[in-house]
Amino acid sequence: MTQTQDVLSYRGQELLDSEGQKIGTIEEIYLDAETNQPEWALVHTGMFGTKQSFVPLASANRRGEGIMVPFDKATVKDAPKVDPDGRLSQREEAELYRHYGMQYSESRSDSGLPEGGAGTTGRHDVVGDAGTVGRDVSGPTTDDAMTRSEEELRVGTTEREAGRARLRKYVVEDTATQTVPVRREEVRVEREPITDANVGDAMDGPEISEEEHEVVLHEEEPVAEKRVVPKERVRLGKESRTEEREVTDTVRREEIDVDDSANRR
Repeated sequence: MTQTQDVLSYRGQELLDSEGQKIGTIEEIYLDAETNQPEWALVHTGMFGTKQSFVPLASANRRGEGIMVPFDKATVKDAPKVDPDGRLSQREEAELYRHYGMQYSESRSDSGLPEGGAGTTGRHDVVGDAGTVGRDVSGPTTDDAMTRSEEELRVGTTEREAGRARLRKYVVEDTATQTVPVRREEVRVEREPITDANVGDAMDGPEISEEEHEVVLHEEEPVAEKRVVPKERVRLGKESRTEEREVTDTVRREEIDVDDSANRR
């Protein structure tokens, strides 16, 4: 395995899966309690980095700006949930080994830990930035102070499909009415007296006879025709609007009480 100090420097770096995709951020490194060698990485995953998963470091190596492990993203995210309380129990480690398909020794040594070296022990301690070991974030060997922590709510946004809109064209029928002038011919009887000017035409023919004259009358009638005329072009556009929404969740905090009953008499 890579030298311990090199592995400890993995903290704060991105963890990459076997395809080079980001899984999350390495929060802490867990050491084997017997050999003091780095064995597990605690990784923040999830949309806001709120989910924590343990990943074995046996085959981890640097790749570009991150640390690559031989597991896919789904395997890491589906790892058994283990409370990162500063120490892995034998049962918890055995469950993690089974999940990642790795060998695990069930035999115990006199110390209560499985026999073997790095990668086979059943308890691991988390190492702080100063190299001290302990359950509390302060560590039992740092000083006589206790660290009180609180959870803070971090809210972000994620994009999801809210619906779809489409344009659909269909045909409807309307009644259109227009007024158009039309002409028609009517018969009008015109009479003119006999004068010297027309007496010749009037006397040209028999004096007494029967006769018919025919006049053709015409009229206009409305004629309608239809033609297709493009009127407009229609398309769908999108615009973004921002609104305020409240996100409510529960957050935990630690409280510290003073127990001075031993000093009372």
